Amino acid sequence: MIAYLIKRLLEMLPTLLGITLISFFIMHLAPGKPTDILTELNPKITPEARERLEKLYNLDKPVVVQYGLWLKRIVKLDFGESFSTDRRPVMQKIWDQKQSLLDRRLFITLMINLITFAIILAISIPIGVSSATRQNSLYDKVMTTTVFIGFAMPSFWFALLLMMFFGVYLGWLPISGLKSLNYDALPLLGKIWDRTGHLILPVFISAFGGLAADSRFMRSSMLEVIRQDYVTVARAKGLPEKKVIYKHALRNALLPLITLIGLSVPGLIGGSVILESVFGIPGMGQLFFMSVMTRDYPMVMCILTIGGMLTLLGNLFADIGYMLADPRIRARQ
Repeated sequence: MIAYLIKRLLEMLPTLLGITLISFFIMHLAPGKPTDILTELNPKITPEARERLEKLYNLDKPVVVQYGLWLKRIVKLDFGESFSTDRRPVMQKIWDQKQSLLDRRLFITLMINLITFAIILAISIPIGVSSATRQNSLYDKVMTTTVFIGFAMPSFWFALLLMMFFGVYLGWLPISGLKSLNYDALPLLGKIWDRTGHLILPVFISAFGGLAADSRFMRSSMLEVIRQDYVTVARAKGLPEKKVIYKHALRNALLPLITLIGLSVPGLIGGSVILESVFGIPGMGQLFFMSVMTRDYPMVMCILTIGGMLTLLGNLFADIGYMLADPRIRARQ
């Protein structure tokens, strides 16, 4: 097992290198330069000042040389300085030590997505299993209709609808940010409820779409498994139906869902771009969107690199989950 993990980790290095290489060159193919934000809105800027800015950012060098300089810094775990006006180090903007843990961008994004992830698994697996065991029943038809509506509904549009209804018309929930203006003056329980209220809509919107996909995968996998011969034999032995379903069938039905879970790990950051932009949440998704709009190359590359690492780790976790769920796979390693 340990040898397999070491082998997989070593195989990740060239793959991650390829991801950064492709991302770097595609990013530079986009129209515009980081200096355009600083120069186009200033009528007094001179060509000499524009050239000095490009030299400061190493934009006067060929793209291959720029990538080499970036890669040389990455080996030292240095993602460089942001091209924004504050010129702060990239990792400092992502993980600001001056802010509390709850207000740091990386923690905010991971917290929201991990809560969403736990809710999706806790609800989608029982829904998928119950729909499969009651195939073509009224319950199955209602759940199928509901989850397909959730799967087809654009998340940003659904978010705006709920913001209008619960935030504007009813005034029950906040619709922007992660805390109120009077947050610091609130008691401890008030602070907890304030943050919880700000998280209800984003988490619900994020979980609703993921719930639809995972529950459908779980239902399809469960339908295939309960038709297998070993399930028929278990029933013929007189075992209780719950034991047949949840002990014998469920474990094998989880295998396709494990793959889906592994592939969803990169969405911890990538899937937050729209959600955090709509709700004004100061997380990694919002930072990535702002960095793309301002051509902040170091920040974009840092977030893309983190996303690439999450993708590879997601695949690794999926393989480990396969081995834990299926002894036959462990025997082959």
